[in-house]
Amino acid sequence: MSDVLTTHDLSKRYRKLLALDKLSFSVPEGSVYGLLGPNGAGKTTALKLMMNLHPPTAGEAQVLGVDSRKLEGRHFEQIGYVSENQDQPGWMKLSYLLNYLKPFYPTWDEKRAKELVSQFRLPLDRPIKHFSRGMQMKASLAASLAYNPKLLILDEPFSGLDPLTREELIEALLECAPQTSIVVSSHDLADIESFASHIGYLDKGTLGFSEELAVLTGRFREMEVTLSEPALPAPWPAHWLRPEASPAVVRFIETHFDPERTFGEIRLLFRGVTNIEANPMPLRSIFVTLARTSQVAV
Repeated sequence: MSDVLTTHDLSKRYRKLLALDKLSFSVPEGSVYGLLGPNGAGKTTALKLMMNLHPPTAGEAQVLGVDSRKLEGRHFEQIGYVSENQDQPGWMKLSYLLNYLKPFYPTWDEKRAKELVSQFRLPLDRPIKHFSRGMQMKASLAASLAYNPKLLILDEPFSGLDPLTREELIEALLECAPQTSIVVSSHDLADIESFASHIGYLDKGTLGFSEELAVLTGRFREMEVTLSEPALPAPWPAHWLRPEASPAVVRFIETHFDPERTFGEIRLLFRGVTNIEANPMPLRSIFVTLARTSQVAV
């Protein structure tokens, strides 16, 4: 399987602010890649560099095999881009907008466009300026999916939407994968967890990790160790986050869980171990743990 998008040391500086610092990751063909991180992490900056909306200060990105700095109109015939604050011609009715866009995309599928309008229950004869936030996002997504792009970039698409609208958008995204590779930035973790195949974590412009979701959730565990003797101060392994110790119980987050190795480390560091619990963590808990930790363990 080839990669539809790769970055290598992609960086962006705005005067004294280093917004993105040596971002390197790849998006496999047919995947749904969730780019996560707190507000101000650099997610939108990264996507704008990949779409050639802003030039990078250093590094490079390859999008569908093309240097992002060379992306032009013909390349966007295969790329869909939907941002949270995307401007739309409010005076246009949706029917006018779709007819306007159609000639720009050789792969435009009129049947698919009508299906999406019906699926999203969008009024064709209403000016877009009278659409709700959710309807505007649906209209943008319908216009992007109508030409069956090879790559779809979504920047915070779920922000401010009600649960039903989110479910409708996710359903449409699942229908177009794996024919369309998807990159979606968000801090709506529960939504991303429900359909992403790969996850990247960005914080303060730096990538903490990039991996398959199954691998990520497999290596994080909430550990609870019960002791018959008081826990003695000890140097904690770097991959143990947020350690807490009381005379009888030790708790921490294991970021590189392996039953044999992890249990062995615990028994080596602590005496009188009577019980060890390793509890799986949902993506939200993993995200919160990393957001609250000054140094991301990888």
